[in-house]
Amino acid sequence: MKSMLRYIWRYRVRVLVGLLALLVVDGGQLIVPQIIRRAVDELTHGEGRQLLLYALMVLGIAAVVAFLRFFWRYFLFGTARLIRRDVRDRLYDHMLKLSARFFQDTKTGELMSHFTNDVDAITMAVGFGVMAFSDFIIMVTVCVGAMISISPLLTLYAFAPLPILTLMVAFFGRVIHKRFQAVQETFSTLMEKVREALAGVRVIKTFTQEEGMGRDFSKTNQLFIDRNMSLVKVWGLFDPMIAFMSGLSSLIVLFFGARAVIAGTISLGEFVAFNVYLGLLTWPMMALGWMVNMVQRGNASMQRVDKILTVQPDIADSATPKPFDGPGRIELRDLTFSYDGGQPALENIQFTVEPGQTLGIIGLTGAGKSTLVHLIVRVFDPPIGKLLLDGREVQEYSLRDLREQVALVPQDGFLFSASVRENIAFGKPEAPMEAITEMARRAGIYDEILEMPQGFDTLLGERGVSLSGGQKQRVAIARALLTDPKILILDDALSAVDAEKEEEILRNLKEVLRSRTSLVIAHRISAVKDLDHIIVLDRGRIVERGTHDQLLAQGGIYAHLYELQKAEEEVKI
Repeated sequence: MKSMLRYIWRYRVRVLVGLLALLVVDGGQLIVPQIIRRAVDELTHGEGRQLLLYALMVLGIAAVVAFLRFFWRYFLFGTARLIRRDVRDRLYDHMLKLSARFFQDTKTGELMSHFTNDVDAITMAVGFGVMAFSDFIIMVTVCVGAMISISPLLTLYAFAPLPILTLMVAFFGRVIHKRFQAVQETFSTLMEKVREALAGVRVIKTFTQEEGMGRDFSKTNQLFIDRNMSLVKVWGLFDPMIAFMSGLSSLIVLFFGARAVIAGTISLGEFVAFNVYLGLLTWPMMALGWMVNMVQRGNASMQRVDKILTVQPDIADSATPKPFDGPGRIELRDLTFSYDGGQPALENIQFTVEPGQTLGIIGLTGAGKSTLVHLIVRVFDPPIGKLLLDGREVQEYSLRDLREQVALVPQDGFLFSASVRENIAFGKPEAPMEAITEMARRAGIYDEILEMPQGFDTLLGERGVSLSGGQKQRVAIARALLTDPKILILDDALSAVDAEKEEEILRNLKEVLRSRTSLVIAHRISAVKDLDHIIVLDRGRIVERGTHDQLLAQGGIYAHLYELQKAEEEVKI
């Protein structure tokens, strides 16, 4: 509960105003039985001169209650919506700061369920839960006080079932908490299956697995229903049991109260007022059940959200981060790196790239090329002292500065469901249109953008689905160029374009690559043959290095790949 209470405390003024309005509303309701008591006693004595006054008093109280009921709903339930906004904002901001390892180990569907079901459960707990708890405290305190003033003994009889009710609330609260956690976990799995199916819908259709995927989803959906029904059974039993205890209290009061009236211990008006107060306690007792349900659900969801919020990023700034203000010299000193203590993905890597130089990296799939560049931008952290930029360890730099000055274009460049212009300007939203069009020209995508329905304002589908693989890669290259980085890394960023188009783009980029420190990772020799230096990776090690001509003369892996690709081109011709 501590986490939810911290959010409530943030809006304590709004909550206080809402509670004051609720207090007045409850106070008005609690005055009515006293008015009824007087009216009944007067009628019992054959008097009725003030009945009109009593009626007007009840009407006036009803008007005030109706007016203030709007205010407590506005402030208490409105505050719950503000807290929902804050929780979502905090969760979203935190997840954006988490490192790649977290997202490798956590399913997207589970994260989505935190933003939907969990946040909604927290909203209900801090909105309805606070209201129900406050209403319960106010009504029970005042009603019990009024009932004791009428007859302490009758009040004792009325609350005889209370110990049983207390045990019920404690028992059902624990069961609801446990079962709601199971419901939320199943909902996470359900969300992940929906996300996965939508992302892979083309593959599903290609292999005609619509029915199979449907059956698999149906099983998970049924499990979700079963766990919900398990929760509903508990809740369905809890509510009637509270109503039964309330009815039992009324029965006890009716029996002993009627005898007290006959004996003359209390008046008929007092007996009627006592029963009205007992009736007013019915809603708080019912609200107690709702409150336990809502708060336990909210507590379970808050624990799930807190579990994410307490995760610390593996990659973070040092205590005194330094700005990245150098020219962009890259130096690797005998670097060895492995994922989670497994086999080394990179081993004894050593090279230097001076500002203005271009380095090509060639290797078969799984050789460690992408791992290498991910270490430079600290997607994963390299060992201390093994990777230096401008003579400083990469960990010394501010993450923001580092990633603003190092542009990485991956093979599967991600595009947002926005316009072409917005996608290119993503890293520099304030960029003028002239700069955007210039970068599109250099990336070799300008003419194709003009052919689109709305040109640069054409909206792309989810993940850029309306573009081909090569078009997406070139938009991603234009996006990187627009940031004007000191270090540019192309990680097989032209793999989806043909050799002719690749050559054209590389000609356009020649000046760009020479004006900064550049790394070009590729499978095709044509992409790196004109660069200053080339290294060949095999199973995480540098096995060859040199210029294009030197590597051909060595007759190793590079020369072999060159001959194979040359033969492939000749066959195509």
